[in-house]
Amino acid sequence: MLVSWAEMPRSPGHAFYDKLQAVLIAAGFDRFVEAQCAVDYAPRLGRPSLPPGRYFRMLLIGYFEGIDSERGLEWRCADSLSLREFLRLGERERVPDHSWLSRTRSRLSLEVHDQVFSWVLKRLAEHGLIKGERIGVDASTIEANAALRTIIRRDSGEGYREMLTRMAQESGIETPTAEDLVRLDRKRKGKKLSNADWESPTDPDARIAKLKDGRTHLAYKPEHAMDLDTGAVVAAELHLADQGDTTTMPGTLSSAAEHLNAVDATPTSEAPAELIADKGYHSRDALKALDGGQWKSRICEPHHDEFLRWHGDDAARRAVYNNRTRLLSGVARQAFKLRAELVERGFALILDRGGMRWVWLRGRENVQKRYLIHVAGYNLGLIMRLLTGAGTPREFQRQAFAWFFAIPEPDGGRGGSGNLDTVMSGASGLQRARLLLNRSDDVQTTAAEPHTGFQGEGGIGRPEGRQDAGRSGAAV
Repeated sequence: MLVSWAEMPRSPGHAFYDKLQAVLIAAGFDRFVEAQCAVDYAPRLGRPSLPPGRYFRMLLIGYFEGIDSERGLEWRCADSLSLREFLRLGERERVPDHSWLSRTRSRLSLEVHDQVFSWVLKRLAEHGLIKGERIGVDASTIEANAALRTIIRRDSGEGYREMLTRMAQESGIETPTAEDLVRLDRKRKGKKLSNADWESPTDPDARIAKLKDGRTHLAYKPEHAMDLDTGAVVAAELHLADQGDTTTMPGTLSSAAEHLNAVDATPTSEAPAELIADKGYHSRDALKALDGGQWKSRICEPHHDEFLRWHGDDAARRAVYNNRTRLLSGVARQAFKLRAELVERGFALILDRGGMRWVWLRGRENVQKRYLIHVAGYNLGLIMRLLTGAGTPREFQRQAFAWFFAIPEPDGGRGGSGNLDTVMSGASGLQRARLLLNRSDDVQTTAAEPHTGFQGEGGIGRPEGRQDAGRSGAAV
């Protein structure tokens, strides 16, 4: 008996990705990204294109699966039938390779990625997950794909090892060994690595910085503005790692105000939003700029051993004292507890569990493109947690397993009311998880909706320029 591929029985896909697919399609995700990317595609030139919704879905998978590299994304999607279905691939279609991801990222602008991030924020607002009343700001570090041993001087282009060899020869060692160079480097005076003097030839945007674990490395500085009432990230900026918090805060707040304006939650001078930050963001100029505007500052003030001298700057004096007064209230203490819990947890989920603590990409713009969609995946996880009780597929699977293994005893257990309530503390979320395991007809029919405008359906059918089918392209 001959059975075709289409007639073979298929197991149900991953319930988490099926529900996420339904959310994206119901909100018109594919049509939106195709409209935003239309200017980057040509109707007739080049090879047949792949839909941009597939590109952004693969980046979202990077967050949900904790995959940092584009090669890893390709391998993971090719290995999973559930992820192939989430990417809307046919039975015979191949998973896009890493070079296609790299080329697509280089052709799509940073503004397109930011618009996708704003689109996700609008979906959060539809579910009541954007308040815009209390915003917490904090920063972390991302290790760059560049080595300290390869840095060169900005003025002469001399490498670090070349500099040590020259200094050893000047001191009388004609042919210094590696041990001699290490000994000389350890004992020489005035040794420091300044970003004003040194740069990386492989990633000029990376800066020498101290990471969160205490190591010194070339890095970037991600900075979040988070809604403390819901845990949603309303701005995710990537700055140079040698810039201080007071320098990067205005850009992050400007991005946060722009994104809040897109969801009709922008703060105003008449109704300002509270800004919660640690003492690293405290400065007279920063508080002067915030005073009387759309942000009501509650920024921790560092300890001063001496009296403050204002030198006639009444505006700075007023701003500092107003901020100090607001720190004494119980509202401020509660807000700082939320900031310590939510903002740090967000960095842990996005960078550590999400696989972005170390990046393969080079160049600040390339890294920020990937990082924006990574944070958008985190925000989508908030919607999924509201709908299913789990924000990631791994968490969803743990809840489902806990439900299946929580078997009530026939006699009701010790308490007489059944052992299920004792084993499962969050019954409502687990019941939703169990319902999702039996996929509804709405999810199956909605997920089968074809995307428009690509692959010979008459819209923007082919990308500009030639796209070679080779796999030699590296992440740039």
